[in-house]
Amino acid sequence: KVDAARGKIFTRLIKELTVSARIGGGDSSMNPRLRTAIQTAKGANMPAKNIDNAIKKGTGELPGVVYEK
Repeated sequence: KVDAARGKIFTRLIKELTVSARIGGGDSSMNPRLRTAIQTAKGANMPAKNIDNAIKKGTGELPGVVYEK
């Protein structure tokens, strides 16, 4: 039950990270929306590898699902 709730939160955070990276780029120092999404993901104890992969998908470095705002 706990894992299901955590997975639901992670999915929502990954979508936000991906969209934020697509809109403003993958540099969190130049993209305040991405910086906020990263802080939220770290607050939810999301692994750094998942955060990096979501950002790379948003910038096009990795293939993946296309999320639009």
